[in-house]
Amino acid sequence: MVIVTHSGKFHADDAWAVAVLTILFPGCEVIRTRDPAVIEAADFAVDVGGLWEPASGRFDHHQKGFSGARPNGVPYASAGLVWKEYGARCVAALAATHTGHALSEDSARNLACAIDADIVQYLDLSDVGAARNAPGGYGLSAVVSGFNPNWLDEQRLGYGQQADAFRLLQFRNAMTLLTDVMINAVRYRVGAMLAVEQVRQSELLEGGRLLMLKNSALPWTGVVRKEMPTVLFVISHNLAEQRYMIHTVPVSADSFKARADLPLSWAGLRDAELAAVTGVADAGFCHNGRFIAAAKSIEGICAMASLALQAIAPDRQDYHDVPPAQ
Repeated sequence: MVIVTHSGKFHADDAWAVAVLTILFPGCEVIRTRDPAVIEAADFAVDVGGLWEPASGRFDHHQKGFSGARPNGVPYASAGLVWKEYGARCVAALAATHTGHALSEDSARNLACAIDADIVQYLDLSDVGAARNAPGGYGLSAVVSGFNPNWLDEQRLGYGQQADAFRLLQFRNAMTLLTDVMINAVRYRVGAMLAVEQVRQSELLEGGRLLMLKNSALPWTGVVRKEMPTVLFVISHNLAEQRYMIHTVPVSADSFKARADLPLSWAGLRDAELAAVTGVADAGFCHNGRFIAAAKSIEGICAMASLALQAIAPDRQDYHDVPPAQ
């Protein structure tokens, strides 16, 4: 099986698209060319060839009249076109290999849509010139672009087969990076999905204002923010470091504002200083931002949680003013 994409400078959208196909069709030959005959004979033509025909393996967006776009209006480039067709299959394959879990078709499709919203659409936006990919130019698209040979490489290698071989090597290096991004995106989302029920079943204390988790590694913020409007603080056991944590609850996914902060007098203190202020002998630290603190024992962290709740203004003791879930 042969995958063809264009020669010359590559971008994140074509590198992502080819990476997806090589995950699903391992052992494929990848050819970078603009030769019409080679493109016509290939099993997949990505970002080249002037056709968008998924059934025949054609995924280009440069042709006159192309108007493919997501329901939110974000236009497709080759990353999005291939992900639209194969994203759910790719997610399912990566989940099976890297998490050991078989996803249902609906779950795989939902995770693929989430990855498109968080990653793929931005690769497409950058490719079509509709948006900068990150402040300072170091979003994922810019990082991938940096794999391209620069003029110094070309001066050193010339413009023949040696230069082409180096560019193909760099393209494969970019694909490896993007494959790792995909794997991590799937691993994180599968983990978050599997953690939901454990968070929901965790113990509520202090009239529902405190949630107790047995494992700090559980992704809990989304569930608590959306489904537990009275929870002000979360206690958890950091199994790796053998200590206990207290966390604030962010009001939204993209905000550092919390439903309630830890006491101002704790900010930036550690060990003996924090123990003196809290009266908790094994208190460990409180971040200067007052969103996390630690103690060595469950008794210590529960005492700190009680103090944190007492320090909240009386009119916020029963917290209900939670913004709509985001």
